[in-house]
Amino acid sequence: LFDTCHMSEFRVTGPGAVETVARAVACRVRTLDVGRCRYGFLLNESGGVLDDLLCYRLAEDEIMIVANAGTRQRDAEVLEQRLAGVTFRDVSDATAKLDLQGPASMEVLQRLGAGDLCDLHYFHFRRTRLAGMDVLTSRTGYTGERGYELYVEPKHAADLWNRLLEDEAVEPAGLGARDTLRLEMALPLYGQELDESVTPVEANLDRFLPKAGGYVGAEAVAERARRGVDRRLAGIVFDGRRAARHGDAVTCPDPPGEGTVTSGSFAPSLGCAVALAYLPPACTRTGTRVRAEVHGSRIDGQVADLPFYTNGTAREPSCERK
Repeated sequence: LFDTCHMSEFRVTGPGAVETVARAVACRVRTLDVGRCRYGFLLNESGGVLDDLLCYRLAEDEIMIVANAGTRQRDAEVLEQRLAGVTFRDVSDATAKLDLQGPASMEVLQRLGAGDLCDLHYFHFRRTRLAGMDVLTSRTGYTGERGYELYVEPKHAADLWNRLLEDEAVEPAGLGARDTLRLEMALPLYGQELDESVTPVEANLDRFLPKAGGYVGAEAVAERARRGVDRRLAGIVFDGRRAARHGDAVTCPDPPGEGTVTSGSFAPSLGCAVALAYLPPACTRTGTRVRAEVHGSRIDGQVADLPFYTNGTAREPSCERK
């Protein structure tokens, strides 16, 4: 169980809200059904990532945008400017969020009265009642396991947290554990893999972009994809337990090239250290040997397929009906 109340939430409502959001952010919201959510980006005019986010279609003319905490003020200013003609509200202070992740998460929520969650599929959400509280429950996950996000009024957050912890299957976890889990799944973190100098093309995330364009930064992203990039995000598995960290240099002897680590840690599920790094495209082939410089010493590894680890439970059907 993770406390993620620090995240930012924005509501966009009114006639034309969906079309207006589709022009403001790089997310496929035009084809988003009510009850579903999608991953996307807030880009600048040059295609650089101001933030990554999730868009929830709450109603025909209402979108909730969930973004990162450290970029809240900038995101709000940019979105308010771009979303002229519809109602924009920063509801972060009026929204609490807890994340329950793990293979038993569905059963835990059902024991608290959530009802049958078998048909709550990946990247869907619904309104439920948990322990007598109104909760917006979604299923996206940031750990590689089946997982649910629970949005409640702040006055209910502590009570919901405590009720969840009463279940013997649930243990509290901190954001350090969350970071190693998302790294094993090669999921990006803003400020590490993503920032204003990076477009989704370099980060291998352009599959999430609307193909039709029409959003701020679309022309720059299309041009970057057309002419190619000089770096790509890749995964590295090191030979031992010692980890490279954000900013450490990486070299590739054959073919020659240099890059930079964005995230690195010992991976508890794998028993070795892993990292994400931006490398020249020629160095990103699986099996390519690399070395990282860590506090004046060298650690060796090789480029690996991503994600580093997955058991597939995040996307599998919630349960089988008899």
